[in-house]
Amino acid sequence: MPNICPAIHTARFTKEQRLLKPAAFREVFDAPERKLHQSHLLAFVRTNDCNQPRIGMAITKRKVPTAVARNVIKRQIREQFRVQAAQLDNKDIVFIVKKSIDDLSKKDLKNQINNIFKKLEKK
Repeated sequence: MPNICPAIHTARFTKEQRLLKPAAFREVFDAPERKLHQSHLLAFVRTNDCNQPRIGMAITKRKVPTAVARNVIKRQIREQFRVQAAQLDNKDIVFIVKKSIDDLSKKDLKNQINNIFKKLEKK
């Protein structure tokens, strides 16, 4: 099945910008080109065949036990991706949480996410 990804950069977060299938996640986890570390987050990065960046999140209950906290993380990642997607190359990016974010404020979480995206920006 061919990978069809239209290259439209808008300020929206579309379905085409998401990693949805387990096989897509597996490709990124099995052979990442880069791993970008922050104190609480880790991003696996791999070039894709699409003409746009795509994002996925693997946030486990073990690291972030409450659904509210997991959803806060996901919303922050999606929002920062939406804002910065036009400056990113065609990469697949999967975020995971390395350790609990209980001691992390929303501002610090946003800074860590932004630091990862700054490292990925086109040169």
